[in-house]
Amino acid sequence: MKVRMPGGPNYLELRELVRGSRLHTVCEEARCPNIGGCWERRTATFMILGDICTRACAYCAVTSGRPVGLDLDEPRRLAESVASMGLKYAVITAVNRDDLPDGGAFIFAQCIKQIRKRLPECKVEVLIPDFCGNWDALAAVMAERPDTLNHNIETAPRVFKRVRPKGDYGQSLALLSKAKAIDPAAVTKSGMMVGLGETWDEIVDTMRDLRAVDCDLLTIGQYLRPSAKHAPLAKWYTPEDFEALAAQAKDLGFRHVASGPLVRSSYHADEQHAAATAASA
Repeated sequence: MKVRMPGGPNYLELRELVRGSRLHTVCEEARCPNIGGCWERRTATFMILGDICTRACAYCAVTSGRPVGLDLDEPRRLAESVASMGLKYAVITAVNRDDLPDGGAFIFAQCIKQIRKRLPECKVEVLIPDFCGNWDALAAVMAERPDTLNHNIETAPRVFKRVRPKGDYGQSLALLSKAKAIDPAAVTKSGMMVGLGETWDEIVDTMRDLRAVDCDLLTIGQYLRPSAKHAPLAKWYTPEDFEALAAQAKDLGFRHVASGPLVRSSYHADEQHAAATAASA
């Protein structure tokens, strides 16, 4: 697996812009291997609500602990950065903020609103946490009509509790189902990692569960262990395996599938959304 070494002119410009605006990106916080290539394309996934997560998932490199405060000015700064970059497609995710009554849904909604105010032509994808099953929080985000509503299932049920002890597989599926109930025309998306000890049949069954709640888009990528303290890697999947998984996912009815060793949740997100909207036209 080879990726572009970070350091090109667009990468450096974007890094200075993000730091100057006091923003965080999941590209940096989660040590994404695609950061060099994506930032050179002038695409980035912004991470709101701070950089400290209230959960400690076994696969994730983001710092866990107790967040302090809430930055109500963050949506404005984020929107101004998106506008200054002239983005056509912005992806916004967040740490889990289980300390907040709405899990941070208000800030998600404000980010969408502020981006649309400054750059109406920019499409917005939100990669949201589960909000601890608070469907009013989900409704607040859906009220701003994000172009894509993304929530990652991450892994198969048998493995889920081991790597996401504070999450709930059924609740994640319910969130995607509720999003469609709120807005049947919404484009929904989810993502999976492979290599955490799941079987092939369990991957396919998880894809079936996602299609059962009418999930439109899917990403599948190889789990890469961030450090020795994180969940061990159980298996390397081959490029041919990822091609076979993509074929099965398409047979199940996903509108678009991105499947490959280095695919992550926001991998070519603009192309996935375009494929989904074209398929429904």
